[in-house]
Amino acid sequence: MIKKATVSFIFLIAIIVVHAQDKPSLDKSLYQKRQLILDGDTLPYRILYPKNFKPDKKYPMVLFLHGSGERGKDNEKQLFWGADLFLDSVNREKFPAIVVFPQCPNTSFWNGVTFTKLDDSLRFNFPASKIPIKPMQMLLALTDELAKNNNVDTNRLYIGGMSMGGFATFDILWRKPHFFAAAFPICGAGNADQVNLYANKFPMWIFHGGSDPVVPVANSRLMYKTLKAAGADVKYTEYPGIGHDSWKKAFAEPDLLLWLFAQKKIDN
Repeated sequence: MIKKATVSFIFLIAIIVVHAQDKPSLDKSLYQKRQLILDGDTLPYRILYPKNFKPDKKYPMVLFLHGSGERGKDNEKQLFWGADLFLDSVNREKFPAIVVFPQCPNTSFWNGVTFTKLDDSLRFNFPASKIPIKPMQMLLALTDELAKNNNVDTNRLYIGGMSMGGFATFDILWRKPHFFAAAFPICGAGNADQVNLYANKFPMWIFHGGSDPVVPVANSRLMYKTLKAAGADVKYTEYPGIGHDSWKKAFAEPDLLLWLFAQKKIDN
């Protein structure tokens, strides 16, 4: 049974990696290369500063978490999806922000995940361990470190992620329920039992493809339903007939950045 589940999971990962096709790109070298070192472990990340950056000004910050196909240690692959959205010249003028793309190691996921079976409606479980796995520990440390920067507006901290990064988005929200001002998980999944810890803390916009063969759409439907029932300010966009790469549709949403950068943290 374990062998069968492992083979099935490898198959799913292969599907995700296939989506990493060549595409036109903007100048990603504008994302500066950095790394966080903690207890002998290294978390690579890239950081984009606003055009005409002013050291005495505070800016909103976006943390975006990539999927499993972009894992590694080259500090490059995590920019394949999503980075161009924030590099777009119009967006840089209209929404000046600090944007961060960390990279998860090949050997792990961002957060604890267990695989059930291919024909399960959810397919994934997310243990609510108080002690997170190492990549999540590193990610939590990075968010705290970045928030200490005098140029970061701590009332306008945003997080989003796709696929594996969508898993991590839901995970980090219950671990840091008072930290972010908004979140946008794409084709992700999470632990619905933890929703009450953050449901009324900030707005969310969830995205998923209705025909996702990798992360079943039932996951986002469940999270949306549970968040709504808990009183959350949450929107859900499902794309009929779209598979796992719903991030393409989400990044093309004309109101995504307008919505995101309009959010400010409230005390509750």
